[in-house]
Parts: sequence; structure tokens; C-alpha cells
Amino acid sequence: MLKIENLVVSYGPINALKGISLEVAQGEIVTLIGSNGAGKSTTLSAVTGLARAQSGSIRFLGEDITNAPPHRIISRGISISPEGREVFPALTVHENLRMGAYTRKDKEGIQSAYDRVYGLFPRLKERMEQVAGTLSGGEQQMLAIGRALMCEPKLLLLDEPSMGLAPNLVTMIFGLIESINRQGTTILLIEQNANMALSIANRAYVLETGRIAFSGDARTLLQDDRVRSAYLGTRGAESRKG
Repeated sequence: MLKIENLVVSYGPINALKGISLEVAQGEIVTLIGSNGAGKSTTLSAVTGLARAQSGSIRFLGEDITNAPPHRIISRGISISPEGREVFPALTVHENLRMGAYTRKDKEGIQSAYDRVYGLFPRLKERMEQVAGTLSGGEQQMLAIGRALMCEPKLLLLDEPSMGLAPNLVTMIFGLIESINRQGTTILLIEQNANMALSIANRAYVLETGRIAFSGDARTLLQDDRVRSAYLGTRGAESRKG
């Protein structure tokens, strides 16, 4: 579904990505983990057209989308729930969700998307007329993911969905990610909680200073001593923010 080959992205003199290659197959959850500054969010920015590739290629469903404008990428079936949630604080929950469907014109399809999101996130339905700025952190994260689902993406990009959440909410969010995947949405997940990410993913890539250091089956990497030492702590319970 998504194929990145030899991708290079720089910010001035800083080489954020140094020729990375990765793939996401239809139906998978693939996670990209690594320490702060490794280039994880830059990867998503390149996929969504927000960061320009110096070289390499990004293909989605067989089409070259390298350096395509973001609106074209969204229309092809990719959406993102960004780091920091970035909800519209003065708009209601329902209005925020409508912003996620701004490229759509089909009223029945939009209503179906509302129904799906409210089914996944009943708490948002309870608060549909509440302004987003008054929601809790967990509710705002639900809203950010729900907004990304409103365009019914084929590929959902999640950037640090558990950041700043209490442990019980982290567990709930990861359960919802699995539910979204079971409904047929392919997911590329960037996550600071490497232990949780590896526990739900099919495959994983470990990014170190702009290069892929390890890749493979997520459960296998969860038990890899090098990965456990660097990203999971001595007991596999800790993770670094990325």
C-alpha cells in the first residue's frame, strides 16, 4: 500500500532522514519507533506532503506521491492525527469532525462517517455540542483521531496518540486503534510508548538518527535485547519520547 524508498529529507544543513526505506501493506498496523529527533515525525510529514523530499520516492497504491500537495494526498486516501492533537478549540466536537471531511461532498457518506466515529467514540457523541477547547486531553485525542477518520482513509497516520495521557487512557486509545484496524483501516503508528506500540503492531521499524536500524516482526523486536535496552528499559516497561 505505502512504499518509501531511499527517502532523504533535510532541514537546511540538518539531514533528518538519510535514505530510509519502509513498507506498509494493506490491513497492517506498522509502527515506527525511535528516540527524540530520530526522524519519525519527519517521515509522516514527508508522506503527507508537509516536508519536501530531496531524493527518494513515496508511492501509495502504486502512485508516486513524492512531494505532492497535501490536498491531493488526502484525496488519495491518507489522513493524519497529528502530534499534539491540534483540535480547533473554539469549534464544537461536531464541527471539528466536519473539518475532517472538508474534501467530501457526499452527504450520505459524511453522515456514515459521523456514525462510525460516534460508534467508536461514544464519549464524543455525548459531547458533540461542546467546544473542543474544554475537553480533557483524552477526549481531545479521541477527537483528533475521529477527525482523521472522517475522510474514510485507506491509510491512517497516527503521530504520538498516547502523549500526555494517563495510563488507563493509553490502554483505551490503543484498544481503539486495534478496533479501527479491525474495521479495515491500515495504520502507520508513531508512538512514544514503544512497548504498547510493539504489542499491537504487525511489523515495526526502529529509526536512529535518520536511518532504519532494525526492522521486522513487532513481537520479535519486542523481545530483542538491543531494542529492549534502547527503547523499553531494562524491564521492557519504559520508552522514550520521539
